[in-house]
Amino acid sequence: MDYSLILADLKKKKYAPVYFLMGDEPYFIDAIADWIEVNVLDETDKEFNLSIRYGRDIDVQTILSEAKRYPMMAERQVVIIKEAQNVRAIEDLEAYLNNPLDSTLLVICYKYKTLDKRKSFAKTVAKAGVLFESEKLREYKVPEWINGYLKDRNYKSSPKASQILTEYLGNDIGKIVNELDKLMINLPAGAEITPEYIQQNIGISKDYNTFELNDALAKRDVLKANRIINYFASNSKDHPMPVTISALYSFFAKVLNYHFLQDKSKDAAARALGVHPFFVQDYILAAQNYPVPKLKMIFSGLREFDLRSKGVDNASADDGQLLKELVFRILH
Repeated sequence: MDYSLILADLKKKKYAPVYFLMGDEPYFIDAIADWIEVNVLDETDKEFNLSIRYGRDIDVQTILSEAKRYPMMAERQVVIIKEAQNVRAIEDLEAYLNNPLDSTLLVICYKYKTLDKRKSFAKTVAKAGVLFESEKLREYKVPEWINGYLKDRNYKSSPKASQILTEYLGNDIGKIVNELDKLMINLPAGAEITPEYIQQNIGISKDYNTFELNDALAKRDVLKANRIINYFASNSKDHPMPVTISALYSFFAKVLNYHFLQDKSKDAAARALGVHPFFVQDYILAAQNYPVPKLKMIFSGLREFDLRSKGVDNASADDGQLLKELVFRILH
């Protein structure tokens, strides 16, 4: 089941007896468990009917004992097992899950691991309640997720601002949420987050970042590209070579993909490339400036300079020098 649908059902008080929350993205697991912890029980009921245990400290028998207990002077109880990936033989819960108590909400937070959905335990969990797999967002989906997160809170973001945040923060949703919450503190409801506001409040330069470097290369703007590279070279800790090469590879891979699209209309290209339609024109321009043979040379150069930055066939050049040479080759 989708994360947003689970929260929607919870807000409607459509509760399941079991929530098995698993996967590599901890943010969504924590968000569901935290909502249940805060909202399902009244404050007066929490003292006797809210139990939070940690997997490293308990075993299956402890979980069963908590889950089978009836609520005290309340309609239901909530049992949350955090770090449940540390519980040994968790599959031994299957007998309980075949007939769970309706008066217990058992929430199992099984981070960084997943159940084998082909096995009977996973099937029993899904039948008994909610089996949710929290997956890492693909990076190309992060700007859209940022826009949705802000929209739910009556804010908005310019396409460029969302892209800058993605370039800087990657797909770590917890980190992104933390930064977005900081940005919203001093903004009135309905306001738009802009690159300028991001620079003022987070410190991400609106002019010197991998997004702007890609933009300069797409336009073959030699002056702007060199200005950004010189800045990167002077601030290598904030702009490490591997991150820059990864961003360049991702950008030029999309340019290459654009060359081979059958439907190059704006919306179709945006879907195929996994970008906001706002940025499609950048890829059109880049494709015009970089034909396929040139792109093959660029990918070869990216591989070469990635190896050189790691010490292969490189006696003395530092990352700043390597980056300047790489960008020169791309542009010429």
